[in-house]
Amino acid sequence: MKHTNPSLVILLCCICAACTKAPQIDRNSIIDAYAEEFNSNDEEIYIQKFPNTEAAEFMKANIPVFECPDAELERTYYFRWWTYRKHIKETPNGYIITEFRPDVPWAGLYNAIPCPGVHHFEEGRWLRDTRYLDSYARYWFLDGAAPRAYSFPIATAFLDYASVTGNKDLLIEQYDNLKANYAAWEADHLGPDGLFWQMDDRDGMEFSISGSYSDDWTGYRPTINSYMYADAMAIAAIAHIQDKADEEAEYIDKANRIKELMDKYLWDEEDEFYKVIVRNPKPEFADMKRCPAREEIGYIPWVYGIPDADKSQAWLQLLDTAGFKAPYGPTTAEQRAEGFMETDPSCCTWNGLSWPYSTCQTLTGLANQIRRFGSGNPVTKEDYLEALNIYSNSHRLKREDGRTVCWIDENLDPYTGEWYARNELLSRDDYPYYERGKDYNHSSFCDLVISGLMGIQPGIDGSVTVEPLVPEGLWDWFCLEGIVCQGNEITVIYDKTGRRYGCGKGFFIYKNGRKAFHSNSYAVKASI
Repeated sequence: MKHTNPSLVILLCCICAACTKAPQIDRNSIIDAYAEEFNSNDEEIYIQKFPNTEAAEFMKANIPVFECPDAELERTYYFRWWTYRKHIKETPNGYIITEFRPDVPWAGLYNAIPCPGVHHFEEGRWLRDTRYLDSYARYWFLDGAAPRAYSFPIATAFLDYASVTGNKDLLIEQYDNLKANYAAWEADHLGPDGLFWQMDDRDGMEFSISGSYSDDWTGYRPTINSYMYADAMAIAAIAHIQDKADEEAEYIDKANRIKELMDKYLWDEEDEFYKVIVRNPKPEFADMKRCPAREEIGYIPWVYGIPDADKSQAWLQLLDTAGFKAPYGPTTAEQRAEGFMETDPSCCTWNGLSWPYSTCQTLTGLANQIRRFGSGNPVTKEDYLEALNIYSNSHRLKREDGRTVCWIDENLDPYTGEWYARNELLSRDDYPYYERGKDYNHSSFCDLVISGLMGIQPGIDGSVTVEPLVPEGLWDWFCLEGIVCQGNEITVIYDKTGRRYGCGKGFFIYKNGRKAFHSNSYAVKASI
């Protein structure tokens, strides 16, 4: 459900036999080198379907190859595929994707947790083998799976996955389950004013500043309302596929009502930001009053195309060091806020620490903002790449022997890059889950490169657009090879001199091995 504002639209057609073939990328050598590096640095503690010995072969068979002049960004891209592979788990009911690899008591059936489910689908939709996510989608409506144990825009996740695979049958198969899931949210989380409420912990965002104003940590949050808007629009799209016009209109009306209420109540005109309205407040705080602090979750509406252009000034806070900008940020609350980074007995606070879960949402929203509103935007392609690089560079851990290795865990100190929860848990002698957060699968990264930076944007209607966010003139070359999308294989290449890939100068798109488009510049929006 992502919207864009084209700078230049080019229709790709008439792929004739005379077109140049795609250059051959040595994907095996690239993947072998990265897999060997990551394997050699790894303490393999918890093994699921694919052990490290099978990492390279899994990646060769499944992932798109990405090359760019930024060695650290490229390294993180492969590292995150290497860790995603660790979370594919085979169960008696098929494959699932896990968040933690050790079993944790708050998980559901087979140790699955719905909180990061949408990120699992956004990331994994680019795998060539669809068995893993087809099975994972069906898992969520098994007895014991508990898709509403945490906030989870499941219809949106399914729709975005099907937009890559082209498998509408899966959407139709799950349509009644998705409607029933939506109705269950309405039954127990819809407030009398028409907004949805959630506990911050059930958003996966415990001990937040906004939650601290409430007796039960609940509020009418930008998170759950954005998710319910997105799911209503996704269900409407699935109804459209089946020519169910009345149901399509019903869910579009639901979505429009949520947007209207979010703009009326959650949008703070003075602070120019979506905020939490506190529910069941503590005595000193008025009922139905907005939390005074801006929190990073205020960017989630942009993930789903909710805000209009008049709310674009909110993005200036991402660039402000008194707002959310930090060396290993963004922070989960604005740094000027009362209560920012206050200590708490939990290692999982959301009052300022940097969380990859939230960072990937913010970056998705930022990409949508740049594409949708084009010129006059307060944020630019340079801002997107800078934020992506900050996120990429946070994927590191300095070991006691002085070596720096790739790492992903739960949360970070936004100023030092230290893995906060990891340090806290390792200091506890009696903690039962050794390296609980190691290889934590609570966010996306590769999707931010593929759909964000490289700009591969598929639609459930069969459309595919390519609109890179690489700042113009920055890189002399880049390549994303082997994207399988709606049954076609797509490769995008930019080569300023023509010597890197040997296919000529400029920007190329190849479809099923044949040249489909060429331009001197990659500052385009090309529609296939």
